[in-house]
Amino acid sequence: MDLTFSKEDEDFRREFRSWLDTNLPAEMRTGAFWADKTEDESFSIRRQWEADKAAAGFAGIVWPTEYGGRGGTPTMKAIYDQEMIRANAPTTVNPLGLTFLAPTVMFLGTEEQKKTIIPELLHNKTIWCQGFSEPGAGSDLAALQMKAERQGEEYVLNGQKIWTTNAMHGDKIFTMARTGAPEGSKKHAGISMLLVDMHQKGVEARPLKQMSGASEFGEVFFTDATCPVTEVLGGEGNGWQTAMLLLSFERGSSAISQYTEFRKMWDEVAAYARETSRDGKAAAQDPVLRQQLAKSLVELECLKYHSWHVLTQTSQGKDLGFEASMTKLFWANTFRDLGDVYSDIAGQEFQLTAGARGASRQELTSMALWSRSCTIWGGSNEVQRTVIAERVLGLPR
Repeated sequence: MDLTFSKEDEDFRREFRSWLDTNLPAEMRTGAFWADKTEDESFSIRRQWEADKAAAGFAGIVWPTEYGGRGGTPTMKAIYDQEMIRANAPTTVNPLGLTFLAPTVMFLGTEEQKKTIIPELLHNKTIWCQGFSEPGAGSDLAALQMKAERQGEEYVLNGQKIWTTNAMHGDKIFTMARTGAPEGSKKHAGISMLLVDMHQKGVEARPLKQMSGASEFGEVFFTDATCPVTEVLGGEGNGWQTAMLLLSFERGSSAISQYTEFRKMWDEVAAYARETSRDGKAAAQDPVLRQQLAKSLVELECLKYHSWHVLTQTSQGKDLGFEASMTKLFWANTFRDLGDVYSDIAGQEFQLTAGARGASRQELTSMALWSRSCTIWGGSNEVQRTVIAERVLGLPR
């Protein structure tokens, strides 16, 4: 494990921090700025700011320069994540495209797909959604039912997707559909990954309101929608393998960004515990709550060192493969436990999103609610444990 940054890394940190100081207004760093914005207004502001950041050369940090990236190192990407969180910068509006789709296209896309998809994605000209889950196919993705029937030089799509992030703002969606029949017990056979235009007749997106009040997710209905046969990613019938490659980019990165964000949240939770009364004294003086806070902090520090280990390995060119599931399981549980600590400290007031701490309190509540979902999406905890048991430890099925 290497816990140091090189001179080049630190030069990059100073350069990026200087750019953030100049180009990220102080008001945009506060929850109060976003509190009175509609979701559409917030999305529009973030989209433009992020496009400006990409134009300045601070996007696609580890992408090859031939694709418009910076050609940086994994440690530079870790620094980028740290500085974004420490500056309380707006989160990306195109996470699925940047984190998952682009690396997959670089790896196995056609030359035409590489030329058209990657530059527009990098500069937020095209916002991407991911259409995997269906009402009857969540963790068991191979049970999906959406059909794509070939008619001439295009597919005709019919079916439904659910829990689609950015559904209401998406321009295109990379989605899984059945272009062929399963082969006996091999349910994953006959599936293809298609790149579909959301702005066409036959595609309808509807918002899904979460218990936090946000509508980050949506459900998407396809009724005789079309997709050119040239817009298959990875080849027809190879959707399962393409999806596994795509998900490996989600699970395989170092969790330094998650650690930085969660540690910041822990500091907020600890401050809240010192300010909140419990039986006539500060909640931070309650021995049980203090123990929970301490346990959460220990988990966070273990996550930090695990993340450094992963970063060291990837910086040396090692492919973590199925070991990536360990990182996903680790940070998801750490985050959920921290959310539980906050809800225990807040008690019944956890149900409120305002109060004395205003926007800061609302952010804590939203993050705590969101933490519950992280043990489900991207492969549930049960799926990750099965992968680790079978593929990493070599245990029998």
